Amino acid sequence: MTRTRNAALFLSLALCWGGTFPAVEVGLTAVAPVLLGAFRFDVGAAIALGYVLLATDDPFPRTAADRWSVVVGSTLLVTVNVVFLFLGQQFTTGGIASVVYSLNPILTTAFAALLLSEGSLDARGYLGVLLGVLGVALVSNPTAATLAGETTLGVALVFVAAVSVSLGGVLTRALEPPAPALTRTAWAMAFGAVQLHLVSLALGEPIPSPHAVTPEIVLALAFMGVFASAVGYAIYFTLLDRVGAFETNLVSYVVPVVATVLGAVLLTEPVTPFTVSGFLLVVVGFGLLKRHALARLLGWEAGVVR
Repeated sequence: MTRTRNAALFLSLALCWGGTFPAVEVGLTAVAPVLLGAFRFDVGAAIALGYVLLATDDPFPRTAADRWSVVVGSTLLVTVNVVFLFLGQQFTTGGIASVVYSLNPILTTAFAALLLSEGSLDARGYLGVLLGVLGVALVSNPTAATLAGETTLGVALVFVAAVSVSLGGVLTRALEPPAPALTRTAWAMAFGAVQLHLVSLALGEPIPSPHAVTPEIVLALAFMGVFASAVGYAIYFTLLDRVGAFETNLVSYVVPVVATVLGAVLLTEPVTPFTVSGFLLVVVGFGLLKRHALARLLGWEAGVVR
């Protein structure tokens, strides 16, 4: 029963986060990108903070490490991430964006090795990082005619978002904040929403006309705020406690499948061979980089097959 529940949570998380990419595309039809991100985290922060304030004994970040982790989270995990991700999705499909974003675990491992001395990359590890980056390059369909096109620009912007999230996660681990992760995340969402509104104002983004906000836009925003943010992070931290970080973060390789299928079904987006091939390269790169952890998970270490 526990395995079934964990599998259900894993699939729910993949649906929540995979559905974010087509939802962003729907939202971008009427709302400017940074403002759309701000609205998303207005909703997410209201739900997450409300829960933390009502249901936890100590809902505030007390130590310097906690406060710095909120700064890192609100800046790198929310603001920089959302600005580049949502700007990038103006120029590419949700399926392509999700493949680029799936580079996150590879980048996180590389940053952890460089900044936290958490192991070192051997030749196969470096090859895994290289294959992941090549996979991301492949999804942009880099030909002489398209190299300076919109898809390449979109991929580059989403890649910066993936770097920001990976670096933010590693820096947060380096701080070793004692407060619960959900508490820190709720406050990071709240401060990140404020930062996004300020960035939106600085960019001069227009407020959408009420007539332009269709029921589809409202539904997309509700999905991003409620499911992709508040519910998604709650499931994520539940899985972290139940099965650990490695197994939970494997969701990064289910999310692009969900995003691509939903984009094809709901938005009639094309699925190109470049997208599929690039995603497979990213998966192979991750497999090389985390081969020992995968072997332990599958029971293949020391010649033991489970």
